[in-house]
Amino acid sequence: MSYRVGIGVDFHKLVEGRKFYLGGIEIPHYKGALGHSDADVLLHAICDAILGAAGLGDIGQHFPDTDAAFKNIDSKIILQKTIDLIKNEKYSVENIDSTVCLETPKIKIYIDRMQTAIADIIGINKKDVSIKATTTEKLGFVGREEGIMAYATVLLSK
Repeated sequence: MSYRVGIGVDFHKLVEGRKFYLGGIEIPHYKGALGHSDADVLLHAICDAILGAAGLGDIGQHFPDTDAAFKNIDSKIILQKTIDLIKNEKYSVENIDSTVCLETPKIKIYIDRMQTAIADIIGINKKDVSIKATTTEKLGFVGREEGIMAYATVLLSK
């Protein structure tokens, strides 16, 4: 058996008047992430980590924001298509470790639901999906609540 590690990161601007999606669920908030899709930074970072580990490029290569087919797409669909791509290469996800950087809203109470949503799509145990959250102590664009970012590390096996 061989193993491969991938790292993903994503950033999105936060704006009023958009729904806020994170980790495959909608979270009540007065701002949402701006993007071509539903702008779920956590799922996008996870997809990039998975694609990178498999040597398959990145999310923009497979799901470009210039393609109308992906306009307002649910990022859970992008994650499912990413899993389909790596299955074609005989890879499977062993575990995910991720961190979301945002000031508000506090997401601790939503982490269990996010883990379940992600694990169900990927086909792994919920305990194999780690989601952590941190603030930037009011520093930078995240601290000013202008944006959100997420990092993910993924281990694949073949």
